[in-house]
Amino acid sequence: MSFYEYSAKLNNGSDTKLTRYQGKVLLVVNTASQCGFTPQYKGLQELYAKYKDRGFAVLAFPCDQFGHQEPGSDGEIRSFCETSYGVDFPLFAKIEVNGDNAHPLYKFLRSEKGGLLGDAIKWNFTKFLIDKQGNVVDRYAPMTPPGNIARDIERELAK
Repeated sequence: MSFYEYSAKLNNGSDTKLTRYQGKVLLVVNTASQCGFTPQYKGLQELYAKYKDRGFAVLAFPCDQFGHQEPGSDGEIRSFCETSYGVDFPLFAKIEVNGDNAHPLYKFLRSEKGGLLGDAIKWNFTKFLIDKQGNVVDRYAPMTPPGNIARDIERELAK
Protein backbone atom coordinates (compact mmCIF):
# COMPACT_ATOMS: atom_id res chain seq x y z
CA MET A 1 0.00 0.00 0.00
CA SER A 2 0.99 3.60 -0.60
CA PHE A 3 -0.05 6.80 1.11
CA TYR A 4 -1.76 7.82 -2.14
CA GLU A 5 -4.16 4.86 -2.10
CA TYR A 6 -6.17 6.44 0.71
CA SER A 7 -8.82 9.09 0.83
CA ALA A 8 -10.08 11.25 3.67
CA LYS A 9 -12.82 13.73 4.37
CA LEU A 10 -11.75 17.36 4.49
CA ASN A 11 -12.94 19.58 7.32
CA ASN A 12 -15.57 21.09 4.99
CA GLY A 13 -17.13 17.64 4.49
CA SER A 14 -15.83 16.86 1.00
CA ASP A 15 -14.06 13.59 0.33
CA THR A 16 -10.63 13.87 -1.19
CA LYS A 17 -8.25 11.30 -2.61
CA LEU A 18 -4.77 11.71 -1.24
CA THR A 19 -3.43 11.37 -4.79
CA ARG A 20 -4.05 15.13 -4.96
CA TYR A 21 -0.86 15.48 -2.90
CA GLN A 22 1.22 13.18 -5.12
CA GLY A 23 4.72 14.53 -5.74
CA LYS A 24 4.68 16.69 -2.60
CA VAL A 25 6.55 16.29 0.67
CA LEU A 26 3.96 16.04 3.45
CA LEU A 27 3.84 16.35 7.21
CA VAL A 28 0.79 14.48 8.54
CA VAL A 29 -0.20 15.42 12.10
CA ASN A 30 -2.98 14.39 14.48
CA THR A 31 -4.03 17.61 16.18
CA ALA A 32 -6.17 18.92 19.04
CA SER A 33 -7.32 22.40 20.02
CA GLN A 34 -7.13 22.05 23.81
CA CYS A 35 -3.78 20.31 24.26
CA GLY A 36 -0.52 21.47 25.79
CA PHE A 37 0.96 20.99 22.31
CA THR A 38 -1.73 23.07 20.55
CA PRO A 39 0.69 26.02 20.12
CA GLN A 40 2.51 23.79 17.64
CA TYR A 41 -0.12 24.94 15.13
CA LYS A 42 1.98 28.12 14.89
CA GLY A 43 5.11 26.18 13.97
CA LEU A 44 3.20 23.98 11.54
CA GLN A 45 1.81 27.08 9.81
CA GLU A 46 5.31 28.58 9.64
CA LEU A 47 6.66 25.42 7.97
CA TYR A 48 3.76 25.42 5.52
CA ALA A 49 4.22 29.09 4.64
CA LYS A 50 7.97 28.63 4.18
CA TYR A 51 7.87 25.53 1.98
CA LYS A 52 4.46 25.32 0.28
CA ASP A 53 5.75 26.96 -2.91
CA ARG A 54 8.43 24.27 -3.10
CA GLY A 55 5.94 21.38 -2.98
CA PHE A 56 5.28 20.88 0.74
CA ALA A 57 2.03 20.58 2.67
CA VAL A 58 0.92 20.00 6.24
CA LEU A 59 -2.13 17.74 6.56
CA ALA A 60 -3.85 18.07 9.95
CA PHE A 61 -6.18 15.37 11.26
CA PRO A 62 -7.99 16.50 14.42
CA CYS A 63 -8.50 13.70 16.93
CA ASP A 64 -10.38 13.54 20.25
CA GLN A 65 -8.90 10.27 21.54
CA PHE A 66 -6.43 11.82 23.97
CA GLY A 67 -7.88 13.43 27.07
CA HIS A 68 -10.96 14.72 25.17
CA GLN A 69 -8.79 17.62 23.95
CA GLU A 70 -10.61 18.05 20.62
CA PRO A 71 -14.29 18.20 21.63
CA GLY A 72 -15.42 20.69 18.97
CA SER A 73 -17.22 20.15 15.69
CA ASP A 74 -15.30 20.33 12.42
CA GLY A 75 -16.57 23.89 11.93
CA GLU A 76 -15.47 24.93 15.42
CA ILE A 77 -12.06 23.36 14.85
CA ARG A 78 -11.59 25.19 11.54
CA SER A 79 -12.64 28.50 13.08
CA PHE A 80 -10.28 28.01 16.04
CA CYS A 81 -7.31 27.14 13.81
CA GLU A 82 -7.88 30.04 11.42
CA THR A 83 -8.57 32.62 14.14
CA SER A 84 -5.94 31.55 16.68
CA TYR A 85 -3.09 30.48 14.42
CA GLY A 86 -3.86 31.70 10.89
CA VAL A 87 -3.87 28.11 9.66
CA ASP A 88 -4.41 27.79 5.92
CA PHE A 89 -3.02 24.29 5.38
CA PRO A 90 -5.50 21.44 4.82
CA LEU A 91 -7.60 20.49 7.82
CA PHE A 92 -9.41 17.18 7.68
CA ALA A 93 -12.52 16.01 9.50
CA LYS A 94 -12.04 14.67 13.00
CA ILE A 95 -10.91 11.04 13.04
CA GLU A 96 -9.66 8.32 15.36
CA VAL A 97 -6.01 7.32 15.05
CA ASN A 98 -5.95 4.25 17.33
CA GLY A 99 -8.22 1.28 17.94
CA ASP A 100 -10.80 -0.56 15.87
CA ASN A 101 -12.23 2.67 14.45
CA ALA A 102 -8.88 4.18 13.48
CA HIS A 103 -8.89 5.81 10.06
CA PRO A 104 -7.31 3.45 7.47
CA LEU A 105 -4.67 6.09 6.69
CA TYR A 106 -3.52 6.06 10.30
CA LYS A 107 -3.45 2.26 10.40
CA PHE A 108 -1.12 2.49 7.40
CA LEU A 109 1.07 5.23 8.90
CA ARG A 110 1.43 3.36 12.19
CA SER A 111 2.33 0.12 10.41
CA GLU A 112 5.01 1.91 8.37
CA LYS A 113 6.70 3.71 11.27
CA GLY A 114 6.17 2.49 14.80
CA GLY A 115 6.89 4.64 17.81
CA LEU A 116 9.21 4.10 20.74
CA LEU A 117 6.80 1.71 22.46
CA GLY A 118 4.98 0.12 19.51
CA ASP A 119 2.93 1.49 16.67
CA ALA A 120 0.06 3.15 18.59
CA ILE A 121 -0.15 6.93 18.51
CA LYS A 122 0.69 8.03 22.05
CA TRP A 123 -0.71 11.58 22.01
CA ASN A 124 -1.77 14.58 19.95
CA PHE A 125 0.73 16.13 17.52
CA THR A 126 2.50 12.93 16.52
CA LYS A 127 3.96 13.76 13.11
CA PHE A 128 4.75 11.66 10.02
CA LEU A 129 6.99 12.87 7.20
CA ILE A 130 5.97 11.55 3.77
CA ASP A 131 8.29 11.79 0.75
CA LYS A 132 7.32 12.71 -2.82
CA GLN A 133 6.69 9.04 -3.65
CA GLY A 134 4.27 8.53 -0.75
CA ASN A 135 6.71 6.68 1.51
CA VAL A 136 6.69 7.27 5.26
CA VAL A 137 10.18 8.64 5.89
CA ASP A 138 10.04 9.40 9.60
CA ARG A 139 7.84 9.69 12.67
CA TYR A 140 8.23 12.42 15.28
CA ALA A 141 7.04 12.44 18.87
CA PRO A 142 4.42 14.96 20.02
CA MET A 143 7.01 17.03 21.88
CA THR A 144 9.12 17.52 18.73
CA PRO A 145 8.67 21.19 17.74
CA PRO A 146 7.73 21.58 14.06
CA GLY A 147 10.76 23.80 13.47
CA ASN A 148 13.04 20.89 14.39
CA ILE A 149 11.73 19.00 11.35
CA ALA A 150 12.70 21.74 8.84
CA ARG A 151 16.05 20.14 7.97
CA ASP A 152 14.34 16.82 7.16
CA ILE A 153 11.73 18.61 5.03
CA GLU A 154 14.46 20.44 3.13
CA ARG A 155 16.30 17.16 2.55
CA GLU A 156 13.18 15.55 1.08
CA LEU A 157 12.33 18.60 -1.05
CA ALA A 158 15.85 18.53 -2.53
CA LYS A 159 15.45 14.94 -3.74
